[in-house]
Amino acid sequence: MKNSKEENIFKLDGKVPLRKAVPVGLQHVLAMFVSNITPIVILANVCGLDKTLSAHLIQNAMIIAGLGTLIQLCPIWKFGSGLPMVMGISFTFLNCAISIGTKYGIETVIGSVLVGGLVIALLGLFAKYWLHLISPVVAATVVTAIGFSLLSVGANSFAGGVGAADFGSAKNWIIGAVTLISCLVFSLVTKGYLKVISVLFGLAVGYILSICLGVVDFSVLKESDLLALPVILPFKPSFNLGAIISITIIYLVSATENIGDSTALAETGLERPIEQKELAGSLAADGIVSSIAGIFGCTPITSFSQNVGLVAMTKVVNRFTIGTGAVIMIVAGLFPFFGAALQTVPPAVLGGCTIMMFGMIVVSGIKMIGKCGFSARNMLIVSLSLSVGLGFTQVSAMFKIFPELIQIVFAENCVSVVFLIAFILNLTLPKNME
Repeated sequence: MKNSKEENIFKLDGKVPLRKAVPVGLQHVLAMFVSNITPIVILANVCGLDKTLSAHLIQNAMIIAGLGTLIQLCPIWKFGSGLPMVMGISFTFLNCAISIGTKYGIETVIGSVLVGGLVIALLGLFAKYWLHLISPVVAATVVTAIGFSLLSVGANSFAGGVGAADFGSAKNWIIGAVTLISCLVFSLVTKGYLKVISVLFGLAVGYILSICLGVVDFSVLKESDLLALPVILPFKPSFNLGAIISITIIYLVSATENIGDSTALAETGLERPIEQKELAGSLAADGIVSSIAGIFGCTPITSFSQNVGLVAMTKVVNRFTIGTGAVIMIVAGLFPFFGAALQTVPPAVLGGCTIMMFGMIVVSGIKMIGKCGFSARNMLIVSLSLSVGLGFTQVSAMFKIFPELIQIVFAENCVSVVFLIAFILNLTLPKNME
């Protein structure tokens, strides 16, 4: 029989010893760490920011991710879902932010982030007036699309990371495969708490192998300070109506991902439908913390689907345990050396760890579709929205006839297309289809 404290890790509010909570919390950090800082790194490079300021923004990104996660775990008034959710800097805004940043400057990006975040926070606070428009089959279809959209992310990491000089090399294949097999074997031969940390075990095996193969770059550690306080308002916000509208539209796209992630967490982790107040709190927190991210010079945050996959795979939903991961992120922000150490994990190792987790999101979405029922109406909504959303965005050049804003929102974001098609079909199709 399992120890009661060991079982608590699978309960939302169970008491878990710190020595067991920290490794699992670290697992959640490692699953999202690179994805959390990459949008900031890319935007800083495009906007020509110096290395010192870029380092401060990376530091701030970790602190904001930790803060956002804590608010989601432990709601403040109506802000926060109370679900085992991990937040981080969103990739969804990157193309739009680059477009605005190169044209008007990063100050205008930050001004738009501040305003757009407040809009989403208000939508969350008043969610009871519009959430009924998003039916379970729409949410299930979005979750499935999120899973499919992440498969290429996992595959790219497995091969060494997009743009890597050794992309697809034999070393990366070996590292990725050994990491994946280690995760799988460890999960199969262990039980209880050990089974839960299978991803961490696989990551450790992959990292040691990477060191032996000479793949790990430790040079970043030499340039890191031991302790550094975050920089607040590194840019003076500038406001442009067109930029604000553009960013706010992307916020709405990000909100659909948040709805999908939140729904999947409740369905797969807690094995129950999500409550309206949880969904409303999740969106409100997403918006207000994104505005706070702007104060720290960062682009908006959102729920991280990588961690939804991790919850689906491990069934760990304990808020204290995941909260330790949030604290680790804040510590990584306050102690840049610690964050730099996490950056040394090679992409192939992360790919080996995450590829199966992303597949779990797809399976979770399919299970949710099954719960909605296989009526002719539901099948039409799911099949058409997925085929158009996934198919069209794989041939993004077909959007070239549309204005730039439409291309930014839809051309390479299958989740936004899937949501839009599913939402329209759900509102317009007859309720009683044969």
